[in-house]
Amino acid sequence: MKRIIPLSLCLLLIVGLIGTNVLAAENDPLVLTMFSGDINPDDTGFEDPIAKKITEATGVKLKMEYPVGEYEQKVTLMIASGEYPDLIFHKNAGPFVEAGAFIDLTPYIEEYGENIKDLYGPYLNRLRYSIDDPSIYFLGSFGVGSKTWDVSGVQLQHAVAKELGYPKMETVQDLEEALKAYIEKYPTINGQPTIGLSLLADDWRFLITVTNQAVFATGGPDDGEWYIDPETYEAVLHHTRPEEREYFRWLNHMNDIGLLDPESFIQKYDQYLAKIASGRVLALTDARWQYEQAEQALRQAGMFERTYGSYPIVLNENFRRADLQDPGYSAGWGIGITVDCKDPVAAFKFLDWMASDEAQILNNWGIEGVNYEVIDGKRVIPPEEMNRRLNDPTYRKTTGVGLYVYPFPQRGDGLLDPTGNTYTITTPDYIKDRYSDVEREVLSAYGVEMWMELFPQQEELPIKTWGAAWQIPTPEDPKYQMAWQRIQDIIKRRIPEAILASPEQFDAIYDKMLAEIDDAGLAYVEEKFNELLQNRLKHWGIVE
Repeated sequence: MKRIIPLSLCLLLIVGLIGTNVLAAENDPLVLTMFSGDINPDDTGFEDPIAKKITEATGVKLKMEYPVGEYEQKVTLMIASGEYPDLIFHKNAGPFVEAGAFIDLTPYIEEYGENIKDLYGPYLNRLRYSIDDPSIYFLGSFGVGSKTWDVSGVQLQHAVAKELGYPKMETVQDLEEALKAYIEKYPTINGQPTIGLSLLADDWRFLITVTNQAVFATGGPDDGEWYIDPETYEAVLHHTRPEEREYFRWLNHMNDIGLLDPESFIQKYDQYLAKIASGRVLALTDARWQYEQAEQALRQAGMFERTYGSYPIVLNENFRRADLQDPGYSAGWGIGITVDCKDPVAAFKFLDWMASDEAQILNNWGIEGVNYEVIDGKRVIPPEEMNRRLNDPTYRKTTGVGLYVYPFPQRGDGLLDPTGNTYTITTPDYIKDRYSDVEREVLSAYGVEMWMELFPQQEELPIKTWGAAWQIPTPEDPKYQMAWQRIQDIIKRRIPEAILASPEQFDAIYDKMLAEIDDAGLAYVEEKFNELLQNRLKHWGIVE
């Protein structure tokens, strides 16, 4: 049952604490505990240079807590205990809201939230929890108003493209032929067997490199485990689409002919990164943020030809990728202040400062005179610093630059601050500066300056009126939760089994998976999710 704090009591608390000045850090800093649903491997204990600047400006120091094991298990244990840290970054607000763990931020936004109001702008109402409950329980993560210039696509080493004379790279067949031809010429790289395509199935990362790719290769945007018909707004579990079966059939074929890494479904994340950093993995189906650390190691070692280009690979010519489709702003994940917070006003003022221009510039660009300079009114990253930023895998940890952008309130890429500079460094110029000479050579051979130019452009794709479906909170319904978990377990077991089977066994295993999903309660899960989707569309004024 919810622990509801009345608005009147919230206002009294605010008035009583009005003297709290989070920006006056004359004494020891206020230590706020914060649980993060995502582990940060570069955590410094809030002792890096950027964290110290944040503490200097706010009087707050964060003590981070991360899930040990499964995120959902940690959430369940936290709620069962009824004891919460000061702040929580969640990836599904439902359990916390049902448990009454979050305070309503609405009165705080009205009293102290000028930066929050300015940052979220027209999307502020999307922070309201639901049609039935208009409270604002958390501040949404991810960039507000982002433009997209950087794409992941499907990754292929520059060495392969160059060696084969820059072949057409549009379908899985094109990729397969390139890998086969290159491995025949170079069966080993740096004394180790050459690997064609490597996947990663370690924990939740299975979704990123294995199952999500079936959606992307068949023209769907990133809606997590769902495919939503843009005409009818009807959602289906995407693995049940016939076209995705054919993508997984292709992976089965790749395994059968020896072009798929045999360790794809048993390797851990660190092993995967080490393998990529060795330079012998020719292709990936991954998100840049997941393999970026390994690619930095390749760059640091001078193996630029073993880094990757991003290609709009699809199943066949009937599909077009939707990587650049604009999802609007979903506000589905975010940071909430808990009912156990030792100083809610100070915590909110801290979050509001993190939304300020000063904080956005600090977190994205770093410290003026150290990480960047201002020349003729323009922020510029010196060449030596840029080299560190691009090629040093320890840069974030040693400098703190970029460590506190996500999951805090943040401006999107491409937006200009009052000085005319962008809040973030991700701009077309920065992306081009990031490219090595080898990468520019490959891009030039394909007749473009940026990888995004190879993809269907944003203006060619309709805005996703439902946002990102993977950010829609799942219902706190035991029947739904049990069915959903069973379905996920079946998918994670059967899809690798189907990929690794002999080709003649593939259909039988895939059919068995679909039957098991049905028996596990798919109809109920889809019905409930579609109700949530329709509620969001009504909440946002998309449908009546």
